Amino acid sequence: MNHSEMETLARQMMANGHQIVTDVADADKVVLNTCAVTAEATRDARSRTRAFHRANPAAEIVLTGCYATIAPADVARIEGAGQVVVNAHKAQLAHLLDPQARLERPVFEQEPIMREFLAGSMGAHTRAFIKVQDGCDNKCTFCVTTIARGEGQSRHVGDVVAEIQALAAAGYQEAVLTGVHLGSYGRDLSAHTTLTTLIRAILHHTDIPRLRLSSLEPWDVPDRFFELWADSRLLPHLHLPLQSGSDAMLRRMARRTSRAIRRNIASLPDCSGRC
Repeated sequence: MNHSEMETLARQMMANGHQIVTDVADADKVVLNTCAVTAEATRDARSRTRAFHRANPAAEIVLTGCYATIAPADVARIEGAGQVVVNAHKAQLAHLLDPQARLERPVFEQEPIMREFLAGSMGAHTRAFIKVQDGCDNKCTFCVTTIARGEGQSRHVGDVVAEIQALAAAGYQEAVLTGVHLGSYGRDLSAHTTLTTLIRAILHHTDIPRLRLSSLEPWDVPDRFFELWADSRLLPHLHLPLQSGSDAMLRRMARRTSRAIRRNIASLPDCSGRC
């Protein structure tokens, strides 16, 4: 999903007249979309920020993402840190990076968590990452995503279909559906809108040659879900995080899965490449 958000930001910045560069030494501004899912991820964010600052002390380093959201004051103290933009304001990044829109305060409050979806893609690529859902309503004991991303929110089916069809018309060959809790797609929209509904609509109403799904929770795979793969455009790949083979550990993690579900998935016909 971070790919989708950063591609969108790059597209918006180019539309505002900016140029995207690959070398931090050539940049006037650097945007780092931080992660906080593990302690290693937060260490990496701090390390990268300092490294970017050493490579180009004159560049403004803007930090956003989950680490910037759950610990904005700590992030603001990192050597080289400039603006800190929490997830609630990430959709306005292109506006905030404009010199005419600079705010007096470099750190935003965490609330309210109201997000405008970052849609679209950019560049001479053939694969586009499409964020169809954000936030999570699970309460896994080890995860800060609910705090960092807020409650689950889904884009409307028609908006996703229109975006993917526009990408197909522009020459994109593959769309990857992403979300913090992709399997919960549609629960905030209506009782009849699900991830299955969305996939069927994309396959029926767009010309995208290939469609791929990002990570799904094992308990979000409903009966007859695999019938969708009758359409060869849906690529035969799923990432189902099992987390642990111990039921006791899964309960402590508040994961809604079990060894039995793992065995059922492993027994699926033609299911290979598990790790």
